[in-house]
Amino acid sequence: SAPAVSPQVGSHRDISHESLSLFRLLEPQIEILVLGTGDRVERLHPATLKLMRECGIAVEVQDTANACATFNFLMNERRVVAAGLIPP
Repeated sequence: SAPAVSPQVGSHRDISHESLSLFRLLEPQIEILVLGTGDRVERLHPATLKLMRECGIAVEVQDTANACATFNFLMNERRVVAAGLIPP
């Protein structure tokens, strides 16, 4: 059988429950996932966001420049945060 390959994310269309699975495995569990969707804010599938909330992870979707700023702010606030960033 083929080896398992982690999903590659090239655009916001590739963001799915599966592509976010790594963030659900982190220890300690993250509180907030900041996603940067490139040059502009893109809508993600509502079911994907709902599944992350059900796992106890809030998701903040922004353009990548603002996502970087939000990530840094939350780190300074000592929040347990991670970022997934698509280059602009």
